[in-house]
Amino acid sequence: MPAADLSSEKPTASLLRKDVLRFQQPIWHRSVLQAASSFGGFLAVCSLMYLLLPISTWLSLALAPLAAVFVIRLFIIQHDCGHQAFFRSGPVNDWLGRACSLATFTPFACWRRQHAQHHAGWNNLDTRPAGIDMYSSCLTVKEYRDLNRFNRLRYRILYHPVVALLILPPLIFLLLYRFPFDTPKEWRRERRSVHLTNVSLLTLILGLGFTLGFRAVLLVQLPIMLIASTIGVWLFSVQHRFETTLWMRGADWRMNTASLHGSSYLRLPRPLHWATGNIGFHHVHHLNSRIPNYRLRECHDAVPQIRHVQGLTLLQALRGARLALWDEETGQMVGFR
Repeated sequence: MPAADLSSEKPTASLLRKDVLRFQQPIWHRSVLQAASSFGGFLAVCSLMYLLLPISTWLSLALAPLAAVFVIRLFIIQHDCGHQAFFRSGPVNDWLGRACSLATFTPFACWRRQHAQHHAGWNNLDTRPAGIDMYSSCLTVKEYRDLNRFNRLRYRILYHPVVALLILPPLIFLLLYRFPFDTPKEWRRERRSVHLTNVSLLTLILGLGFTLGFRAVLLVQLPIMLIASTIGVWLFSVQHRFETTLWMRGADWRMNTASLHGSSYLRLPRPLHWATGNIGFHHVHHLNSRIPNYRLRECHDAVPQIRHVQGLTLLQALRGARLALWDEETGQMVGFR
């Protein structure tokens, strides 16, 4: 989008934020119902998987995708708690976020602060994140061409769909999140949250293992996390890396423009929006991160300027897996070819 188009949005920016602001307040009974149904559903499916194991391992494994859906919903609740969006009370958000972390294997305080950096300037070519946030970042075509042969190969391997969307996601959630490897030393509270989450998970796994058997725990919990992490990372990836997305240099970056044109709107069937905690309305989330996930659709449907944003079909979103570079000349995401 040319700079002139960006500047033309300035008069409407404050009006749009005002329109969106009215959806910010969480609705207590809806938050309680969503939390209860997500935790309850997860525990119920896991319990059924354990009960089916002695009868048939394959019958038990067949329920893993359903359990993974509830893990994804719990991650969205944890995400909302990180934005202080799920309840009005800060301490309640924090405690619920920590509870969700036992199902998502994601240290709450550490992930929350790292995710805040993402919201500080997504799709800004001058403030691109590093580390695990590779899924909302990329190199430009020129930057890629300027790399030496080894670093080009490294980048191509890292962003290959098989590596980025199938191999890395379970490693991130099961292994990398167990260490504060990319957390600054001065983030003491966040580093402590990593260790406390590990202790809590170890206690939980040992308790289940000694009660139900470690083989049973492995056959139930591991497939769930493999599926949930893969779907979750793909969802996060497609939120900012799709063919018609918009990346800007810092001088041109505007929050409204980056929200509506740099964040995806997935046109999913209602059951899939439910399963993914409405995170497909990601353009609305970036306009105001304090809107609870269950009000994102409501906001999208009520505000015309948001409702008319071009959406992605599921097929278009899946095709975005091959996109890894931003072409500044053509103004679009491209693959390596």
